[in-house]
Amino acid sequence: MKNPGPIIVINPNSNTDVTKGMDEAVEELRVTGGPDIECITLESGPFGIETQSDIEEITLPLRNIVRARTDASAFVIACYSDPGLAVCQEAASVPVFGIQQCAVLTAMAVGDLFGVIALSNKSIQRHMKYLRTMGTIDRLAAERPLDLSVAEAERPEAFEIILETGRALRDKDGAGALILGCAGMARHRKKLAAALGINVIDPVQAATARALGDVLLR
Repeated sequence: MKNPGPIIVINPNSNTDVTKGMDEAVEELRVTGGPDIECITLESGPFGIETQSDIEEITLPLRNIVRARTDASAFVIACYSDPGLAVCQEAASVPVFGIQQCAVLTAMAVGDLFGVIALSNKSIQRHMKYLRTMGTIDRLAAERPLDLSVAEAERPEAFEIILETGRALRDKDGAGALILGCAGMARHRKKLAAALGINVIDPVQAATARALGDVLLR
């Protein structure tokens, strides 16, 4: 495939620090001859996507971006709840990837059981429903909440509670791989993996890697 269009990675919240962290996380996927990877912010979105109401609010704006960016070779919806995924897939003429779906598939490839570091108990409730829909809940060791907002989880000082939660998932719940259950945690992945000695999956990286592979194989 010659001159593929960009892969558009959409941060559905309006926190540009999260977008910056995502952009840093996918830097190693920017390869010579490959598509550009463009991380953008949904400026009209909530500052953090933490409730079902937030998810419903951004569905149509995400669809509008997908419809408008006719230059794209693929899209990534960079929120762990995969908001608007089906609607965007219906609207797009190119593949649209959800980061939770891709992270779970990646985790199952590298570990028997996986654990998820979630923002809150409400987040876990949504994730469990989704895992049942995917038919993958039997591979879940556990999800544990940080009880933090998206903005709080993104900050460097959140690392210690993320480490404590990851250690519990590994040692108490038997997780052989961990998923960061929010796009805002991207900056913590390498440090957490080094501290725990197991695979830690950033879902934005996982979904963007799958999008890149799809584009390059066309």
